[in-house]
Amino acid sequence: MPSLRDIRMLLRYSAWADATRLYDALEALPSEVVSQPRAGRPAGLISTLAHVYVVDRIWRGHLEDRSHGFKTRNVEQLPKLAELRQFQAEKNRWYVNYVDMQAEESLAHVVDFKFVDGGSGSLSRGDILIHVSNHKTYHRGYVADMLYESGLKPPTMDLPVFLRDAPPGL
Repeated sequence: MPSLRDIRMLLRYSAWADATRLYDALEALPSEVVSQPRAGRPAGLISTLAHVYVVDRIWRGHLEDRSHGFKTRNVEQLPKLAELRQFQAEKNRWYVNYVDMQAEESLAHVVDFKFVDGGSGSLSRGDILIHVSNHKTYHRGYVADMLYESGLKPPTMDLPVFLRDAPPGL
């Protein structure tokens, strides 16, 4: 099981990569680049970012042992980029605060939940938190690939850069 320190670092890294790298870079682009239809994402990269936000909300519901209210991992109505940035920043703050309230032992607590397709699942709290961070990293890479496809250079969002530029002081 990864340590509480590691999970705290990963969630802070995710918040940093979103706020000071990804969203800053995307807001500097023309809006048509953000909404340009792409293979598998007709609404463009904004739909990928919205998916990440929805999944964060779903896992928060599981961690709080309450209904998250989603039937899919996507939204029907896409928010504007600035609005999504605000939503994601709030969710990232929640995860950082949540992990800061945990003790090493609490990471082993098993959370039972239902996937949006109705299947049952059980994961430790620590595994859920790692998944939340990993899921965001995966999709930031997907967004970076879409930027490359547009002839643009994505921002550097690597963990070593975070540790160099914004060490979390855990």
